[in-house]
Amino acid sequence: VRKALEKLDFMVVQDLFLTETAKYADVFLPAACYAEKEGTFTNTERRVQRVRKAVEPPGQCRPDWEIICDLSRRMGYYMEYSSSEEIFNEMRRLTPSYAGITYARIDKVGIQWPCPTEDHPGTKFLHEGRFPRGKGLLQGIEYEAPAELTNEEYPILLTTGRMLYHYNVTTRRSANLERLRPHELAQLNPVDAEKIGVKEGDQIRVTSRRGSIITRVTVTDKVPPGIMFMTFHYWESPVNELTNSAFDPISKTAEYKVSAVRIEKVS
Repeated sequence: VRKALEKLDFMVVQDLFLTETAKYADVFLPAACYAEKEGTFTNTERRVQRVRKAVEPPGQCRPDWEIICDLSRRMGYYMEYSSSEEIFNEMRRLTPSYAGITYARIDKVGIQWPCPTEDHPGTKFLHEGRFPRGKGLLQGIEYEAPAELTNEEYPILLTTGRMLYHYNVTTRRSANLERLRPHELAQLNPVDAEKIGVKEGDQIRVTSRRGSIITRVTVTDKVPPGIMFMTFHYWESPVNELTNSAFDPISKTAEYKVSAVRIEKVS
């Protein structure tokens, strides 16, 4: 990814913070966060809810829609909106399942789409009693092994995910959360820790076919021998430099959860 970003002729990043990606940008556009702008939020329950501005955006930060409208005008396509509500009303006109949802109706409690008319209560269950096709369809499939497994050179399987204290990378901007977990602690089974002579808090080098990083470890039986776990929250130990770029042929989901690595103690 770094090599690809370095080859770009021109890159614009619109974000809340000057992230690791944003450092490659030729132009950085500071955006307002959720508490600094008006709008709506649709969750995975299909519930459309209001987002309300609690404080003014700092410095030159602006709502996303204002930035996009300005960019569009400068590129020759005039987008003239005066508020987030005006944009939402256009969405309602173009999206039948949102047609009956208004800012007034979701002032206190959100509404679940589809909601085709303003007197419709919303749809609590998308598929109640049956699916559109009738009963659910269960199909067996052939087992397919991960794209990468262990061997003599890379004897440990690395899997990645999140931890309790952080979500992706932006939560590290919170001083309280950063105090709780200021650095990565890769989970390593006691059997594997003993093999390379490391104990709680020691540093190890983790190397895959694609890259190499350094991380601290926590020795735990939460992972079985031959498996290690790391999170992707820390730019200081960027675990995705190690992960495999193979992906599922149907969902296109990357196979980040299975990568073969070797580990060694850092003296």
